[in-house]
Amino acid sequence: MFTLFAILVNVAVTLVSAQGLVSADMSHLFDKRLASGCSTSGPASCSTPIPSDLCCFESPGGLLLQTQDPVTAGQFKEARSLAGQLRWHLFSNCDSSRAYTDIAGLLTSQGANDTLAFMRRFWVDIDGQDERFWEHEWSTHGTCYSTLQTSCLPSGSPQGAEAVAYFQQVVALFKTLPTYNWLASHGITPSTTQTYTLAQLTSALKAASGFAPALGCSGSAINQISWYFHLSGSLLDGEFIPIDSPIKSKCVSSGLRYPPKF
Repeated sequence: MFTLFAILVNVAVTLVSAQGLVSADMSHLFDKRLASGCSTSGPASCSTPIPSDLCCFESPGGLLLQTQDPVTAGQFKEARSLAGQLRWHLFSNCDSSRAYTDIAGLLTSQGANDTLAFMRRFWVDIDGQDERFWEHEWSTHGTCYSTLQTSCLPSGSPQGAEAVAYFQQVVALFKTLPTYNWLASHGITPSTTQTYTLAQLTSALKAASGFAPALGCSGSAINQISWYFHLSGSLLDGEFIPIDSPIKSKCVSSGLRYPPKF
């Protein structure tokens, strides 16, 4: 199965029909604790003109991706954090004053125990430094969302509430992307001998999800699958709108391996 890589990577939790990936409204996937008050019926991120209220419109940036990396026994064991991109320039480390520590403590104190339990199983650091890894993901990516600025939070929100919401959304979005299952439904499973063309892999994922991701490879082995989204409304409770990858896959066209990991 695919699990959270060090972003969003994927777990084999099938919360979306294998017939197609629909726009992902995450509000029903966890106990929502924050409400933005933003509509999801307006223009999605990356639209023009850019509204003045950036609490309800993600900008600058607005092209979001979740990258999945396989690390153990046919799983995508980690999941790169939901990272905002503008074109191909990644914003990072935008607010050192909100570089929170003790992410596990934040999640626990604000009732996000299910999210934390999921992270401890599927969103882990390859060197065992989970807390340091989560802190890095938040400070590097989470602090850069305009819709997660503290001025956009409901009155009375506790310190770090925007970070809690970030991790909840990362996990919730991850659960809508059963990449391993989608590949398996087309007869594509980890193998030490089988090879595939890039077109086979991309076509299988698009047929299952409705959208084409970008694949990354190390040599001839698949090592990344990136799903792209626009966002309607706020990252607190908005709607992720899947799109075809705007970038080309970085893999050779044939002889691709999907090896089991041990």
